[in-house]
Amino acid sequence: MSLHAFLYGARVSSTLDSPPVPALDASARTAPRRRTRVLALPEARWALLATAAFLSALPLHFADAPGWTYGPLYAIAYLAGGWEPLLAGLRALRGKTLDVDLLMIVAALGAAAIGQVLDGALLIVIFATSGALEALATARTADSVRGLLDLAPATATRVTADGEESVPVSRLRVGDELLIRPGERIGADGRVLDGTSEADQATITGEPLPVLKTPGDEVFAGTLNGTGALRVRVERDPTDSVIARIVTLVEEASRTKAPTQLFIEKIEQRYAVGVVAATLTVFAVPLAFGADLTGALLRAMTFMIVASPCAVVLATMPPLLSAIATAGRHGVLVKSALAMERLGEIDTAALDKTGTLTEGAPEVTAVRPATGSGLDEDALLALAAAAEHPSEHPLARAIVAAARTRDLRLAPARDFAAKPGHGVTATVDGRVVTVGRPDPGLDTDTHTDANTNANTNANTDTDVEGGTVVRVERDGALVGTLVLADRPRTDAAETAAGLTALTGTSPVLLTGDNPRAAAQVATATGITDVRASLLPEDKVTAVRELQRAGRKVLFVGDGVNDAPALAAAHSGIAMGRAGSDLALETADAVVVRDELAAIPAVVRLSRAARRLVVQNLLVAGTFIMVLVLWDLLGHLPLPLGVAGHEGSTVLVGLNGLRLLRESAWRLRESAGRRPDGGRPRAL
Repeated sequence: MSLHAFLYGARVSSTLDSPPVPALDASARTAPRRRTRVLALPEARWALLATAAFLSALPLHFADAPGWTYGPLYAIAYLAGGWEPLLAGLRALRGKTLDVDLLMIVAALGAAAIGQVLDGALLIVIFATSGALEALATARTADSVRGLLDLAPATATRVTADGEESVPVSRLRVGDELLIRPGERIGADGRVLDGTSEADQATITGEPLPVLKTPGDEVFAGTLNGTGALRVRVERDPTDSVIARIVTLVEEASRTKAPTQLFIEKIEQRYAVGVVAATLTVFAVPLAFGADLTGALLRAMTFMIVASPCAVVLATMPPLLSAIATAGRHGVLVKSALAMERLGEIDTAALDKTGTLTEGAPEVTAVRPATGSGLDEDALLALAAAAEHPSEHPLARAIVAAARTRDLRLAPARDFAAKPGHGVTATVDGRVVTVGRPDPGLDTDTHTDANTNANTNANTDTDVEGGTVVRVERDGALVGTLVLADRPRTDAAETAAGLTALTGTSPVLLTGDNPRAAAQVATATGITDVRASLLPEDKVTAVRELQRAGRKVLFVGDGVNDAPALAAAHSGIAMGRAGSDLALETADAVVVRDELAAIPAVVRLSRAARRLVVQNLLVAGTFIMVLVLWDLLGHLPLPLGVAGHEGSTVLVGLNGLRLLRESAWRLRESAGRRPDGGRPRAL
């Protein structure tokens, strides 16, 4: 059965006593994948054709084959990769602006005019590939935002005086009453009027466990209802729901240009105008003083070649692309050279909790048999798992998984029944076993009260703090308790310490979970700045407050609820194993293997790449300055100018490729753990 049919195809009773349906798996939490294929983009197809033609011509050229064998291939590279930036440059020129793309096309044509066809083709291929990558990133972000809208259902069941009617969600208004059946997604932000159920709202708040919903509780559009039916009063217009605001926040942040980008655009404009003006001057002035046309043109074309920013382009790209490749080999996918560069600029880290610092799923952390129950830990766990075995609730799955880990035999259960928000009841070995959360009136800060007589030890408070307590009763008598919690990842503390060492400040914990659970994880990881119970817009506000204070924030998260903060931050990293489509597409980098320790490692690698970029820019700038002055003040032979230009290009390229070495990653890791706080050895 398809997911759509499972969600909407089978209708259930409209009463609040509807029979339970199986819970959906975690894949239902995220938006459907709508990914633009790379070759669906015309920019990518043209760049691929230009690159293929260039690479085909290269061996023929170096083998001194006849010009007619590789000349047409170079022509294809020029046309395929150059027509679009040329057209865009001409349009910009008509709007009285001049950019580097047009300058590169002119430089490429100028190189071809004096016989340096290979130089021109290389420029064309570099810029065509860059344009294709930018188009792909834009398309993928748009895909994710559109997919997010699919989290909310298209229709909702509205209750009227005449009965029920199915209406488009867009027609809902504040005050409407909705019926949310078991297994359905909630159609609007509102408040529960009647019924009891649990809602999986990980997409909005990041909470790993379904949240009990009773009359008076708030619910969010796009979250998944559990096994009970709810009547909900709409309290926000669909266009103002939390999930709609997530879409708006991501779109706004994606459209915002970084200050660095704006600065580069200004430099591009000035550089392009300056080179064009200088080239025309170099051509016109000697001609005015009687120089022959061929000589003046040769000097001008030489100037165009040596002044072209080929080496400047390669000064930036090889170090960053090498760092991207090295990070990829170690399970971190960095999406672009710009993203890699920005990772190294961060000076503050903000981390999500659920699925980022923690595993994102409940685990049994303590088994406490009650005194006089006659059960040991294994017997208590086996009894609870036998009763929970038919259930699909996340807590039930965690209890059964814990029993299987201990290789415990589970007795068959009969007469299974589940009551939303309370637990399950089943007959096991002829005894009625009930497994569920304590009544709301009981103290859940510890696993027992004065009447439980359950065994305790010195670590009880630590184990239970921030966890969920489950009572196990047999024939109405308490026989023990289980504690379940979302465990911090094994490398969470190391990662927090590594980020602290890199940035000089402790990371900030931003989570939609409750303050007690957040405090538990913060204590375990050494984080002191904790902000809990945050909705997505609250996380964005926290990130922007840090940035207004002059900080460059790295945000690390995994859920749909983290996407706005990922987009708003200076740099964003998503955890890959359980990350939502939107988080994965919005983030600048994805930790594919879910190894938290890779985050400080990739930041260190980015900083190494940025140092090499600075080195390369100095080398490229020096070569360009020397060659340009030589051409202007003396007589720079064209072969020597080309050799100097290409030599500087090769030099900065090879310097950048040093980060491809395996030692680049390991050196940075070991440097982050040096007890003396000294700087790592230079690469």
